[in-house]
Amino acid sequence: MQKFNRKITLLMGQLAFLKMFLLVSIPTDMFDNRRHIHIFRRGSRKMHSVAKIWIEKNGVKCVEIAESSLTNKENSMLINAIERNWDFLNKQITKSFNGEKTIVKNLEE
Repeated sequence: MQKFNRKITLLMGQLAFLKMFLLVSIPTDMFDNRRHIHIFRRGSRKMHSVAKIWIEKNGVKCVEIAESSLTNKENSMLINAIERNWDFLNKQITKSFNGEKTIVKNLEE
């Protein structure tokens, strides 16, 4: 199990931390029709996304929930942080898709 989790971590472009959440880009999703960020709970033993947030639509900034099991308050906090840090996150997603190392940033609420 340890090796499996490690492999998943290596495949993900870690983008940012926000409170108890880890914001991640997954390069294997690059054929999805919109850029997006997966949200994971920090420290969780289960490696599954608790939310997926679109960050653009037709190449234009558009931040909205694609799917989520989080509360409205948590979703709002994430949306606001992503909107404030959109340029940084978008550049890091590009790096992740290009196989480059990403910079992980601590985001403010």
